[in-house]
Amino acid sequence: MINNQNWLEKKNLALLSGGQEKIEKQKQLGKLTARERIGLLLDENSFQETDQLVVAAFSDKKNYTDGVITGFGKINNQIVAIYSQDFTLNGGSLGKNHAKKIIKIMDMAAKIGCPIIGLLDSGGARIQEGIHALSGFGDIFFRNTRYSGVIPQISIILGPCAGGAVYSPALTDFIFTVENISQMFITGPSVIKETLHQDVTKDDLGGAIIHNTKSGVAHFLCKNEIECFEKVKKLLYYIPRNYLDQKETLDNYIEPENNQILDQLIPNNQNKSYDIKKVINTVFDKESFFEIQEFFAQNIVIGFATLSGKITGIVANQPMIMAGTIDIDASEKAARFIRFCDSFSIPIITLVDVPGFLPGIDQEHNGIIRRGAKLLYAYAQATVPKITLILRKAFGGAYIVMGSKQLGADFNFAFPNAQIAVLGANAAISILHEKTLKSEPNIEMRNQKHSNLLENYEKEFLTPYIAAEYGYIDEIIDPNETRNKLISALLICENKVEKLPAKKHGNIPL
Repeated sequence: MINNQNWLEKKNLALLSGGQEKIEKQKQLGKLTARERIGLLLDENSFQETDQLVVAAFSDKKNYTDGVITGFGKINNQIVAIYSQDFTLNGGSLGKNHAKKIIKIMDMAAKIGCPIIGLLDSGGARIQEGIHALSGFGDIFFRNTRYSGVIPQISIILGPCAGGAVYSPALTDFIFTVENISQMFITGPSVIKETLHQDVTKDDLGGAIIHNTKSGVAHFLCKNEIECFEKVKKLLYYIPRNYLDQKETLDNYIEPENNQILDQLIPNNQNKSYDIKKVINTVFDKESFFEIQEFFAQNIVIGFATLSGKITGIVANQPMIMAGTIDIDASEKAARFIRFCDSFSIPIITLVDVPGFLPGIDQEHNGIIRRGAKLLYAYAQATVPKITLILRKAFGGAYIVMGSKQLGADFNFAFPNAQIAVLGANAAISILHEKTLKSEPNIEMRNQKHSNLLENYEKEFLTPYIAAEYGYIDEIIDPNETRNKLISALLICENKVEKLPAKKHGNIPL
């Protein structure tokens, strides 16, 4: 008969991880334990743990799990790989065997083609393991990069994440954060105070709010861990298991109740703002819009939604913020999202109402040319179905960048009142007819000339019919036809195949 006593003792020690006292301390901080997190995130009774009895290298003390719990489970009945760092055991610090466990689960996830989810709560590299800890981080970064575009990678920051450790989540597809718990920074407040003599708290330096509103590092901001896990589950509803997987058309979608009122939502006055999210919720399936990076670069809106049950990615200018102009942050936000959609074969629908790129010395000096080119590159390289609708205006380089026919869009539509031109009417008249207007001494006559020139310019250059005549716009559509036209276009190019020229890879302007 096999003696199970020794094995059971070790298993119980592994399940306790850092011990009851440290678990209580974790709870006092308002944080769940590593195992509680796994239990709440995964479907009930679906977790299959791996490497439970692994202990730290170079240590006489047998701390089972070595501060990270790894394994497989299900979310929405789909297999996922998961690792959860245990702050109650050596502060969740990463050493040689801790890293090996994470590497092993990442390699397995790539082999079987399932998402990898990391729950990060760690003090960083285990100092006493020296180069072995640094090597472990390097091995993880290498796999983050190699498996990018192969399987979805999700990071959930549920505690400190400092120094080199921040680069693993930065290399993943989506980062979730929780208020008052999540912290990410390269150098902590103490180092900043010592070297730069600046006082800053951990939250003000790299807390959840900072990374969702200012840096753009994070994609989701949650009030607590429970809400965070629910958002992760919702995200996985929209994305495939791997780059070869095709999300099936969903049959439980609900048509929007008010999909015939777009002409009422979008003002004819080009200078009047409106909320693009209302347009999205009017066109796409009811309550299906799932926004990404809601609090960062709000002048552009990105996210997933279903259209007649088909999952799509949405990129849309937001006229309510900065008139919908494209700036540095908006360019990078949209470009990264487009590349994710293209990696995992998710069609992209672009809603355009853009007066141009944001002008200014700060924008130019901080690289609007280079960063705006990222958005152009992302659209041009994407081979998924691309459908673009110009709602109201599309001027200058911003017209080209926002999913134009020239960047490989499959279907380009425009509303009858849409305006497409190099410049808006006022700016164009000021340049083209400056001398004529200045030479008129009579103010009334000058204003009348200006008005006539504006009217002629709008008739001759600003209508979408010129673009349609030359094939840059495939069809001028009535606003109330929008949903049906987009559904039809999506069905037509659903099985689109497009091959890029043979090469190792391109050189995106990073």
